[in-house]
Amino acid sequence: MPGIHWEGAVNARLLAGDIYRMGRSEWLTERGWQQVRDDGVRTVIDLRNPGERLRRPTDPVVGEAAMAGFDVVNLPTEDPDNAEYQALCQPYLNHPNHYADILRLFPEKIVAVIKELAVARGAAVIHCSAGRDRTGLIASLLLALLDETDRVRQEDELATRGINEWHLVAPVKHPYERYLDAAAMAEVVADRGRAVAGFIGGLDVRTFLLANGVSAAEIAAVVARLR
Repeated sequence: MPGIHWEGAVNARLLAGDIYRMGRSEWLTERGWQQVRDDGVRTVIDLRNPGERLRRPTDPVVGEAAMAGFDVVNLPTEDPDNAEYQALCQPYLNHPNHYADILRLFPEKIVAVIKELAVARGAAVIHCSAGRDRTGLIASLLLALLDETDRVRQEDELATRGINEWHLVAPVKHPYERYLDAAAMAEVVADRGRAVAGFIGGLDVRTFLLANGVSAAEIAAVVARLR
């Protein structure tokens, strides 16, 4: 799917239907939020942990009026204090080779996102920090529900390249990641692509969701949104 132009948004694009994805919401300007509203979005699902939901000095100033009318729902996909998570995902979840671990460790958190999408008001946008891995995990599940698993690798590549381009111009450098040149990025994309394809190819998403409390009606509602 092509990228979209919400002022300030990083790594933003339409995933499918009326569900969008992006990086951290604090990058949006007031005009960007108006553009989000103009595109019909009324629900913002923030997948970050509460301690990450902070404005940075370089973020644009956004008044309360700009946020009026949005349902902002915080649904973290992980528990950063979980010992096994800490052992697996250091310094944070940054590769699809741990997506299956997130489903195994935190199924209730993943299904909470799907349940919210089933009832979300208006169009919805999901986001984490970079808009790559936590967002990418949910995006992979949604594409599988849509029977578009062939797009999973494409979406991962778009998200990986999107945040890499941001690293080139970001006003504050990331503590762990740096901009990668074309050759290095090609290796990263190929490695991640194999991992995310293996993840989604080894998962029956509907069975996982049903087994963890998502109803058939809720799955149908999400699929209808995606179409």
